[in-house]
Amino acid sequence: MGLEEKLPSGVLLTTVEGLAGYARRNSLWPATFGLACCAIEMMASGAGRYDLARFGMEVFRASPRQADLMIVAGRVSQKMAPILRQIYDQMAAPKWVLAMGVCASSGGMFNNYAIVQGVDHIVPVDIYLPGCPPRPEMLIDALMKLQEQIKETQLGANRAAQIKELEHDALLATPTIAMKGLMR
Repeated sequence: MGLEEKLPSGVLLTTVEGLAGYARRNSLWPATFGLACCAIEMMASGAGRYDLARFGMEVFRASPRQADLMIVAGRVSQKMAPILRQIYDQMAAPKWVLAMGVCASSGGMFNNYAIVQGVDHIVPVDIYLPGCPPRPEMLIDALMKLQEQIKETQLGANRAAQIKELEHDALLATPTIAMKGLMR
């Protein structure tokens, strides 16, 4: 039972945004940026047992110019921060960032002057993946959620309006320092 049997008289209608979203979401090429123990789990997700090839991202790129997804796996030191930003800037647009592990997301247990307290201080992050270290299944789930975000991304003038709306919502959000929770 193939696609041709489900289409009435062989006609398929879609939008350019839908077609571009489908192509982008199914052809992610991640850049390798493994910094600590999370990188081992990231490498395991590309191996035979978990097989990221099922999702179109089997090839981890060593060159940022060939990648469109940066997976920051592990803690980022102050010395590594400018290098991380340089690699992000060298990536072709559109590009996405996944912060893998609690150290990349918030600095983790390393609350000191040497470790950046969240990679979002350096590059914009699209998906945060918690855990110390997160399992390969969690990484695959986060990548599938990122694929859904990419599929819904608009193009052209629609994208500009979407970005403006997201920035407006971010400015109106409560700053993290003002949030009340378990630690305050």
